[in-house]
Amino acid sequence: MPAVLRVALPVPLPSLFDYLPPASGEASVGSRVLVPFGRHRLVGVVVAIDAEAAVDDSRLKQALRPLDDEALLDAELMQTLAWAADYWLGAPGEAYANALPLALREPRPLPPIGDEYWSLTDAGHRAHAAGNRRGGSKALLALLTAGALSAQELGERHRGWREVARRLAAAGLLERSERPPLERPPPASPAPPLNDEQQQAVAAVGASLGRYQPFLLDGVTGSGKTEVYLALIEQVLAQDKQALLLVPEIGLAPQTVRRLRERLGVGVEVLHSNLSEGDRARAWLRARAGSARVILGTRSAVFTPLPRAGLIIVDEEHDAAYKQQEGFRYHARDLALVRARALGVPVLLGSGTPSLESLANVEAGRYRSLHLRARPGAVQPPTVQIVDMRAQHLEHGLSPALLAAVAETVARGEQALVFRNRRGYAPVLLCHACGWHAACPRCERPLTLHAGRRQLVCHHCDYRQRVPSACPSCGAGELKAQGQGTERLEEALLARFPQVPVLRVDRETTRRRDAFEELLATLRDDQPAILVGTQMLAKGHDLPNLTLVAIVGVDEGLHSIDFRAGERLAQLVVQVAGRAGRARKPGRVLLQTHQPEHPLLRGLLAQGYAAAARELLAERRLIQLPPYSHQVLLRAEAAQREQVETFLAAAHAALPTGAPIEVAGPMPAPMPLRAGRQRGQLLLESTSRQALHAMLRPWQLALAALPSARKLRWSLDVDPIDLY
Repeated sequence: MPAVLRVALPVPLPSLFDYLPPASGEASVGSRVLVPFGRHRLVGVVVAIDAEAAVDDSRLKQALRPLDDEALLDAELMQTLAWAADYWLGAPGEAYANALPLALREPRPLPPIGDEYWSLTDAGHRAHAAGNRRGGSKALLALLTAGALSAQELGERHRGWREVARRLAAAGLLERSERPPLERPPPASPAPPLNDEQQQAVAAVGASLGRYQPFLLDGVTGSGKTEVYLALIEQVLAQDKQALLLVPEIGLAPQTVRRLRERLGVGVEVLHSNLSEGDRARAWLRARAGSARVILGTRSAVFTPLPRAGLIIVDEEHDAAYKQQEGFRYHARDLALVRARALGVPVLLGSGTPSLESLANVEAGRYRSLHLRARPGAVQPPTVQIVDMRAQHLEHGLSPALLAAVAETVARGEQALVFRNRRGYAPVLLCHACGWHAACPRCERPLTLHAGRRQLVCHHCDYRQRVPSACPSCGAGELKAQGQGTERLEEALLARFPQVPVLRVDRETTRRRDAFEELLATLRDDQPAILVGTQMLAKGHDLPNLTLVAIVGVDEGLHSIDFRAGERLAQLVVQVAGRAGRARKPGRVLLQTHQPEHPLLRGLLAQGYAAAARELLAERRLIQLPPYSHQVLLRAEAAQREQVETFLAAAHAALPTGAPIEVAGPMPAPMPLRAGRQRGQLLLESTSRQALHAMLRPWQLALAALPSARKLRWSLDVDPIDLY
């Protein structure tokens, strides 16, 4: 009897699939195979090779062909992925597919892992000499006249080069080649001296190299956490090992990779969604081959193969961006801990505002805590002041005290940041005559006015419509924008300070690749400027001439129904405040609020984040909320409310009796209508993680078997970070 291949396929089903081995070639565990699936052909990963199939051999289809000569995923990664799929209740095939860059999910041979170079052909040299090309084509030809350049060098020197290069290559003017990866020259500048706290942190983690140990590096913003990371990575490289550094957002990657390359003198591979699929695949394969020594990436980089692992670092470990919110709902920070244990290496979680989960793990003795309380090179921590908005005359939501502080800052030749975590011009467009307001027909929520595009946009489902010239209800022409977004603040500040550059940094102005870095690059260290931005500006960016941070819209976070709102507001305030005074100039932070006596704000002001976190942890412990309990959220959505209610009632009835769990619901979701679909949920909670997980997989299978499950979309979210 031939052996049977057990294959994980990228389909949302909680099972593996059995196939007979291909007629030629040999598949191994961890390798890719091409298999028939219904009317399609899919690329799957061989999870096991068994003697017995789950069904009779005569019913099995044969795998079409192996795609790899050897395993693409090693034993550690296969084991970790199996654990992750089980813990987060993911479809096995989706978990394994997440581990592969998109280019490796196609039935194609592995791409070469050499460096990509571009050079002029003879026709290209003639075209450059003739000068008959314009714009980007002319610039790229000129750039390559001195010789071939790597894709990395082109990316640093010519924005949008790849599309131009493809066009010129199609015309026979450029050619692409592969070369073996080159070691970078030694670093040009030595590392700055570390202070005592930094040295202690490096010594503690360095002593654990070669064994599993989680550390929480709790450092105030601007305290030099990155220097600790760099010193540790240097130790790892000296042992000929690999280091993986995770960052929460793409915006943090360019400046981080620049610091790494300047300091370490080795190639740094980058893995994030803004790269071309070919570049991501090459970086992943270099890591798998062990030739990539330092790997920097966002959430999905946690799946990078590390055959010579030495250290895993998770920067800004508190950030919600590490949790995948669709499909396979894993948490990259938690998966980094699981991988570090399997690989036998230390894992360093860094944050200026650690998550309550990590602080609870320190409290329980599972993590070792390291502290950085000083800001090297800074005169002093920024002073923080609450601005009481009550009874004040506001200009576009800005108080006189805030505007005066901005004026003083730019008059000194310094820079100010006005932070508003709401993009667009205004959150509501209202008819002053009859009270009509523009609402999304698919979500029943107000549409946000985007004045620059003359559009009303739903920030929940992306529904768009033109701004009406008159009220659709009464015909009046007096439509008023209510509230402020970053676009409106930018307009108001430009009018107030016409001689000062005002830069808006939000999703609208940074859609294009590299736009974020280009915007920040326009800021000169010796010139005044005003930045208006959302949470994109809250983390990781060093602006030495930024001395004032003014936070607008604090009150919205004080009245949320989400039990995590206090934690998130405290983190956001501290992170944004940390942008001020990071160099030699003292910083100042203004919190504009109608709730100046709120205990959370007062506690942050008087004692800082650590004390606020202790208070929040005490509250959570008292009412048994995470991290002192564990949650699973069943979400359901359908075209009709009745379908949602029927399914959730059946799901509740399918729960095992006597299980030590608390059940909330069925109930409507906090946002009961989204994108035209009715939404509801059921929340399970238990103080015992083991008891909760023991009943989850059988319950998931029972849910899939319900007749009502076929009439809607549903999902299970283990350890949800929001209840929406």
